[in-house]
Amino acid sequence: MGASTSHAQGGTATLPAIVIKSQSTAVLDTPASTGSSLNLTPRETPASLDIIRREQLEERGDASVLEAITRAGGISAMGHPGNGGSALSSRGFTDSTSVMRLYDGMRQYGGVGVTFPFDTWSIERIEVLRGPASVVYGDGAIGGVVNVIPRRPRHGPVENELQLAAGTQDTARFAFDSSGGLTDKLAYRFDMSGSRSENWVDRGRSRDLTLSGALQWDATRDLSLTLSHAQGYQKPMRYFGTPLVEGRPAGELRDENYNIADGLIRYRDAWTELDALWTPGDDTTVKAKLYHVRSKRDWRNAEKYVYNPSTRLIDRSDNTEIGHDQKQVGLTANAAFDGRLGAFKNTFSVGFDINRSSFQHTNNTYAGSSGPVDPYDPVPGYFHSDYPTIPRYRNEALQYALFMENRTELTPEWSVIAGLRHDRAKVSRDDLVSSSRVLDRSYSDTGFRVGTVFQLRPDLSLYAQYSEAADPVSGILMLSPANSEFEMARGRQIEVGLKQSLLDGKGEWTLALYHIRKTDLLTRDALDPARRVQVGAQSSRGIEASLSMELARHWRLEANATMLRARYDDFTESSGSPPVAVTRNGKVPPNVAQRLANLWLSWEFSPGWTAMGGVQYVGKRYADNANTLELPSYTTTDLALRWRLDKDTTLTARGYNVFDKAYFTTAYYTPTQWLYGPGRRFELTFNHRF
Repeated sequence: MGASTSHAQGGTATLPAIVIKSQSTAVLDTPASTGSSLNLTPRETPASLDIIRREQLEERGDASVLEAITRAGGISAMGHPGNGGSALSSRGFTDSTSVMRLYDGMRQYGGVGVTFPFDTWSIERIEVLRGPASVVYGDGAIGGVVNVIPRRPRHGPVENELQLAAGTQDTARFAFDSSGGLTDKLAYRFDMSGSRSENWVDRGRSRDLTLSGALQWDATRDLSLTLSHAQGYQKPMRYFGTPLVEGRPAGELRDENYNIADGLIRYRDAWTELDALWTPGDDTTVKAKLYHVRSKRDWRNAEKYVYNPSTRLIDRSDNTEIGHDQKQVGLTANAAFDGRLGAFKNTFSVGFDINRSSFQHTNNTYAGSSGPVDPYDPVPGYFHSDYPTIPRYRNEALQYALFMENRTELTPEWSVIAGLRHDRAKVSRDDLVSSSRVLDRSYSDTGFRVGTVFQLRPDLSLYAQYSEAADPVSGILMLSPANSEFEMARGRQIEVGLKQSLLDGKGEWTLALYHIRKTDLLTRDALDPARRVQVGAQSSRGIEASLSMELARHWRLEANATMLRARYDDFTESSGSPPVAVTRNGKVPPNVAQRLANLWLSWEFSPGWTAMGGVQYVGKRYADNANTLELPSYTTTDLALRWRLDKDTTLTARGYNVFDKAYFTTAYYTPTQWLYGPGRRFELTFNHRF
């Protein structure tokens, strides 16, 4: 993030009052940190960039980061317990090796899965950059990047905020925020939030807690240091989906849970950062971040369920006990310079990123069964496995990158932006059972982007870009010897679009058209599911549109829609018994929705009273490469009524999925094991600032 933005967020700004009336929805001229290292606004960035503001998170009642992200255009969720409930799909590409998740601009290297942050309470905004983003963040972002940015310390009088919520399904949430100046040069922020729920399936209990804090010291007029720490604890519901019965979903099984009684899912995350911002002159900004990340994740569950037509029972297998211990320490820094290139105004940025990561995997070889269960009256039983749960391997990676970016104004209306990044990683793997080194190799890649922005009118801009990026063959920190010989998958994108402000900043719309092609894909070998093979190509092309505006006094509308065509261009896999090679050319990749739409409408119909509602549409997806199993499309509706008791206090009644639409979010473990989405629930929320 550039100097002006960072300083403003940590400077003299005061805690905003609770949002109670229509306001400008424009974000095109708000500086963003995700699309570039040059402190550009979305209007100046030659890419599709959305900003989900704090006010929107509060208005929509999105307590979950994943729920909030999917309100952005072109993004759908495909979370399940195996990926920490965090995986996303964007522009036809899926999961953590193609759609990157960041926290405050930083990522956990290796594509293992992201389990923090998960709660929006401490979040200032979420920035969503669609399309290849390796020029900024390195490999693993062909589909896009989502950057979750926390709230900052603020100077001025200490101000606090309290939130309490209660709802159906025995749901309860609490949250507290405090921030202010301790001295003229020292400011703080502290956030705490937690929730519990029994959720919509049997034995679906979940618990979580988040704590975060930061101290900002303005050491001198041009040097600011911020020390921050955040940690989260989660015990999500132990639900791994519902198997198809006779090849079809059985609606009467929607609330059943086939996991064992002593199942466990637990995530513990901690992020510690020291940030420095130095502005030695009006034309120079230097930023540096030293950080340490630790994640520990545990699973003990019966994960695979298959309906047996001969017994009419659900056969359970693959009793799995896993432990992840992931650590990362790193340093990233960059400097930006405003000046001139000949006769033209010019901004140049250069930086580096270096980190060391380790990942230890403990498991029981995924073997064991706790017996079959009745689909309608399951007796869960307990975990059983004949194999010990012991540390099996440890992967380590040393990664470094050099990157640069440049923006030249050829005229006041026409700018050209170019960026280049080179990444290199050295990866090793130790077999902890045999005490031997089984993998030692290096990967490297250079990604780039060239784009231009032209102002057709002061309020209307046309942009275009070409970019190249790379995705790792699989999670680098889970890379096996069998997969280590593969090269990175390559991606290329062409994108053009329009961005315009309306009604003196009270509205804006964007339009983007793109084409992406990715080669050297990986798929599981049908003859050996533990092994992957590198084959073929995949492409997508699509159109994305968004609109945000005040329709009339006290009425505000936000909407987006996406249409894309995602296909395998050259993809063959083994199928059947005995196995034969089958082409999947022309098929849609699994978990890709080719139609997406979101709409949110608010109306302040009386002083202090606001009615709100939203609709989310997710088109059909496929659960398999052959496109024989179709996850149906669905539409969910949320409604809310907010009452402002006074300038500091609000009471909000909310209904989520108010028509109780039964829908599926993704398939897990096998193409015939589908996860239901949340059912209807209601919630009453109290907010007070003091």
